Amino acid sequence: MGGFFVCGHRVIIGSLLRGVSEAMLSWLSECFAAVFLAADPISLMPTPAVSLRLKRFRHRFGISAPRVVVRSVLPRQWVLFFSFLAAAVFAVVIWVFHFGGFLGGSQLADLKEQLRAQQGELALLRSSVGTGQNAVNMERAAQQQLVARIQELEAENSALKEDMLIFERLIPVAGQESLVRIESFRVLSEASTRYRYRLLLAYQAAQRGGGFRGVYEVVAAYRLPDGALRQLVLPGRKDGVVEVQHFLRREGVIELPAGATLISVEARLLQAGKLVTKQVANL
Repeated sequence: MGGFFVCGHRVIIGSLLRGVSEAMLSWLSECFAAVFLAADPISLMPTPAVSLRLKRFRHRFGISAPRVVVRSVLPRQWVLFFSFLAAAVFAVVIWVFHFGGFLGGSQLADLKEQLRAQQGELALLRSSVGTGQNAVNMERAAQQQLVARIQELEAENSALKEDMLIFERLIPVAGQESLVRIESFRVLSEASTRYRYRLLLAYQAAQRGGGFRGVYEVVAAYRLPDGALRQLVLPGRKDGVVEVQHFLRREGVIELPAGATLISVEARLLQAGKLVTKQVANL
């Protein structure tokens, strides 16, 4: 009996609570409808139309309302697009794996062989270019040697011409006295303060068996950086003694002080301390 009364009380209490909740929901629904209908909830009079609307509202939004499932609908175009994209990616992956393995086999070996062949051709071309450069260098060196040889031959030719003129002048003439002269005197620059002189003496005897004995001097006039003028006499009294039968060559070096400027060079021929002849070189 006790259990029956407890169950009865629970049923009664549940019914009361259900009734109260339905009454509260009905009143709230009427208030909500009154707001939308612009009516006063206190002065609202129940009408069939309002009762029907409230009934439909309670049925839709109340406790007895049916369950609603919300699903997002994706358009068909997007579904087709993503399907096509996935298929394209899959096809590209299959192609890469298939042709990647193919290239990694025979074609990779062919490419390596072509690379080795091209490297061999490049080495051959480099060697040929090096050979051509060596040939050009050898030709250039030979040309320089030829030019130097031509200059030497021209100098020898000029010297031979001078010797011929000297020999022509040395031919004795009847009634002519003995004569000594400076046939040639040149000064060549080798450095800023270093010069080389070359002297050619000729003696024309009036009779056979004669000769000339004397001293030659080379006098170089130069200017120092401070403007002072100085003279340098070469080669000296002892070293300048000469004996000329027909002709005689002499040469030497003129060394000037640092910064000095050569002004003139004169060759002198002396006999017994007296000046016999002289000649100034063209600088």
